[in-house]
Amino acid sequence: MNGLDGKTAVVTGGGSGIGRASAKRFADEGANVVVADIDAETGRETVDLIEDAGSNATFVDVDVSDLESVERMVDVALDAYGSLDFAHNNAGILTGFADVADIDADDWDALLEVNLKGIWTCLKAELAVMAERGGGAIVNTASESGLVGMGGLASYSASKHGVVGLTKTVALEYATRGVRVNAIAPGPTNTNIQSRMSGDGDPSSMEFDTSAMIDVPMDRIAEPEEMAGAVAFLCSDDASYITGHTLPVDGGQAAD
Repeated sequence: MNGLDGKTAVVTGGGSGIGRASAKRFADEGANVVVADIDAETGRETVDLIEDAGSNATFVDVDVSDLESVERMVDVALDAYGSLDFAHNNAGILTGFADVADIDADDWDALLEVNLKGIWTCLKAELAVMAERGGGAIVNTASESGLVGMGGLASYSASKHGVVGLTKTVALEYATRGVRVNAIAPGPTNTNIQSRMSGDGDPSSMEFDTSAMIDVPMDRIAEPEEMAGAVAFLCSDDASYITGHTLPVDGGQAAD
């Protein structure tokens, strides 16, 4: 990919799944990577994988629903590498499947805090630095559920539709300020969703059977590395005239 080597990228949710694959892809392309995650153990594992491959990475503990935590994440990138050129705002949760009338209010609030407010906090902190320093590229993780409705996923779908709308709006606001903002909309992907529940703040991981969600024309589930490739492309100079776009990476589901 053109234009990634020697630059600095921040990846939220970088401790696992799509975020880990994205962090590793940025590093493979020659970028310095700040791996941000609320789970320090998995985040540091990603850093170790990148460093073992001979690239540069730094871990920062971040809660994307907390603006001060996100601002500290950006400061770490600037202190460690002197710049912030790319961001993959990827952290997200899924609190469970339920019809809209059966969703617990606390679960609704917790999901929107991470999946939508968390994108806003990241954008707020990243955009100020990128615009001041001459530009950059941001990719938000939306979802196929942000393009179509999905039964049993009302809160998740609402949050991801919000990410799509926010991506379009911010892209327009910063189009003349050198910052491109896009999103990916993953289809079913071979990764666990890390769920951060409300209450005492202790993390818990829930695995969901994706078999009922698979109606993919390509007849397979994606690998996280395929999402990472799309992210790297959207941040690269090869996508220099693309902004405000949500790219389905879904094996053709959105075309059906």
